[in-house]
Amino acid sequence: MKHLFSALLVATSALATQAATLQPAKSDVSFTFKQMGVPVDGTFKKFEAALDFDAKKPEAGKIAFTVDLGSVSLGDASFDAEMAKAPWFDTKRNGKATFVSSAIKPTGPGKYDVAGKLSIKGASRDVTVPITVAAGVASGSVVIKRLDFKIGDGEWTDTSMVANDVTVKFKLSFAGL
Repeated sequence: MKHLFSALLVATSALATQAATLQPAKSDVSFTFKQMGVPVDGTFKKFEAALDFDAKKPEAGKIAFTVDLGSVSLGDASFDAEMAKAPWFDTKRNGKATFVSSAIKPTGPGKYDVAGKLSIKGASRDVTVPITVAAGVASGSVVIKRLDFKIGDGEWTDTSMVANDVTVKFKLSFAGL
């Protein structure tokens, strides 16, 4: 579910004033949803970002972000295996979630709104991700609706069991900024 949230990582485009390189070991993409009212946290261990950004002209910037849905972790191997199945991420047919920016708008010193298209399991939605950039790190969070992306099909569409809102959080560290 978190990669859904990975779309959120898109925000990293605001970081690069030159060719910057994502440092995955210093970066984090996580998500939180509620199951029967109890918060459940997860992470994605594999993700990539391509940046083209000039802080003097943020509106001309671009970012592409990809999350490997098969790298999801809820902290338990049996739960992780369940997330790979068809009702959830269906990683055999839909192994990646992507975000491609369409606009970057400055909203304050070191703050940007990154608009773009988030695609998961064949469904695409426009999202805007607020990010903060400081000391080579882009961070932020965004709430997505899991059912908009067909995550939790069938019996899992009941939002009293698994909430529809998923908060995706990210901290992306870049070298070369």
